[in-house]
Parts: sequence; C-alpha cells; structure tokens
Amino acid sequence: MTALEAVAVHLPDLAVPIEAVGERIGLTPRQISLFRRFHGLDQVRLDPDGTLHDLLAGAIGALTELRGREHLVRHVLYARSMPVALPYPLDPLPDLLDRFGLGHAEHFSLSHHACAGSLLAIDLAGRLLTADPDPEALALVLTGEKTFTRDAQLVPETALFAEGAAACLVRAGGGPGEVLSYAVRQLGEFDGRFAEDPELLTRYQRAYPETMAEVIRTAAERAGTGLDELALILPHNVNQVSWRRLARELDLPIERVLLDNVPAVGHSFAADGFINLHTAVTRGLLRPGDRYLIAASGLGATFSAMTVRH
Repeated sequence: MTALEAVAVHLPDLAVPIEAVGERIGLTPRQISLFRRFHGLDQVRLDPDGTLHDLLAGAIGALTELRGREHLVRHVLYARSMPVALPYPLDPLPDLLDRFGLGHAEHFSLSHHACAGSLLAIDLAGRLLTADPDPEALALVLTGEKTFTRDAQLVPETALFAEGAAACLVRAGGGPGEVLSYAVRQLGEFDGRFAEDPELLTRYQRAYPETMAEVIRTAAERAGTGLDELALILPHNVNQVSWRRLARELDLPIERVLLDNVPAVGHSFAADGFINLHTAVTRGLLRPGDRYLIAASGLGATFSAMTVRH
C-alpha cells in the first residue's frame, strides 16, 4: 500500500494576465478571447527572474513535515511534463537535494506520462518503498517546471502553462492518505505536435472527454467507490469548459470538481493535482475518511486517475 503523507506548494507571487502572456507568445486577439471567455482562464503564475532550482526549492522548503525526517527519504522522483528541462548536462537535483539534506537519496526524473507524471511518480514511489525493509522509509515526489519556450507555455486551443511547483511526501502503508486505486490509459496515436497538426488536435479533442471519463470511472470502481461517494475530484488545471463537460458526462455536480485554481493559477504541468490537494486541505474541504480522486491527462497521450482516502 502507498499513502500521501503531506503535500506543499510554491506559487510565484507574480500573476500575469493571459492577455500579456498571449501577446508575448504571438496569439491573436481571437485566440486570447477564446481562452478567457470560453475556457475560463484569467491569469497564470510566473517567475520570470527565477530559475528551476528556485521553483523546486520553494516547494521543498514549504514541506514542513519533511524537517527532521530527511534521513528517512530513500528516493526523490522529479515528475515533469517536458522531456528536457535544462540544457545538457545541467541538472538541478543534486545541488537542490544537498541544500535540503537529501543528498543521500536515490534521485531520478521521469517524463513518460507528461502532465499525468505526478500520479505515475506516486505509484512508482510506493513500489520502491514496498521493497524497503525500513517501515519508516519515505519518498519525495517533486513537480514544477519553467515555461522556457513557446511550446512550454501553450497547448493550442486548450491551456496556458504556469510555473507552480509542489512537493509530496510518500510513505508505504495504509491509514490517512492511503492510495486506493490507480488507473491509466495511453493512446499513442495522439503523439505529435498539435501546433503543427490541426487534424491531430481535433481528433484528440474528440477522444478526450470519453477517455478521461472512462479512466475516472475505472479508478473509482477499483477503489470500490461510487462516483457519488467522492468528496472531490481534483483536476488538472487545463480549463473550465472541459471539466464542465466531463462533470455532465459523469453525472456529477460541477461543485464536486475543484476548479478554483484554473483561472487563478493556470496549468502547472504535473503539479496541478498536488496544488489542488493543497487547496482542498487548507480550505477544509476534505474530512478524515473522505475519498477523493486526482485526475490528469498528459499529451502523448496519457489519461490517469488515482483514488485516495483522506
């Protein structure tokens, strides 16, 4: 069994209106209007002067539950959406981990599931901890990326990326935060560049609602949970309209989907699920024993959902 021990979030102070982002990356007024009026976007959090090291350090530094337990961390998994985060051979992790007393931990990055990579990292962390003889052993999952290119800022007709980061402490065993199920479906036929292949984008947009709904239903079913028993769905923050459609597809009240961070923060790559979990916990939206579901989709295309007991 795997459990989420704690989660912390770092959001840059600067909130940039989507009009400013769109103008910088060459979007037309019609495209910008689509994001605001149709998709429900407003602003994205960015740190133009900060580095990737700064971004991830903010999340680790906010994880107070890690302090005094650094020696128990066996593995650090950096889940990112982009295959490349920095020019080779630069790697922020060694210096970052040394700074926080984690230099002894095995560390690696994974990008196989793009923006759904955080759920893959949780599952993998649990598998690694299950093999560790120490029942107190921990793993740390990091998420968060810089919008360093146009491709890293935009999913055409879908979302604008932000620079939020999160750190999640994972342990083996049950109890609070126990992961009850994990479901994944991959559709490799959508691997490509949407910006250069409008037909591929159209086919993906048509397949998305049904496939995402199928994975959410599967995760709930594997957890022995009816969709109506879920206290919350914590989505990836791509836009509001897609989740309103999914809520109708799933016959769920839209109020059960935490959408507050879509207009306020933006789509923070693989960090969205953790950012929304942090929001739910700090606002008291989850009670002990509540079951919630984290859902994410990554270009390529991967659809994932994970059911957790709070």
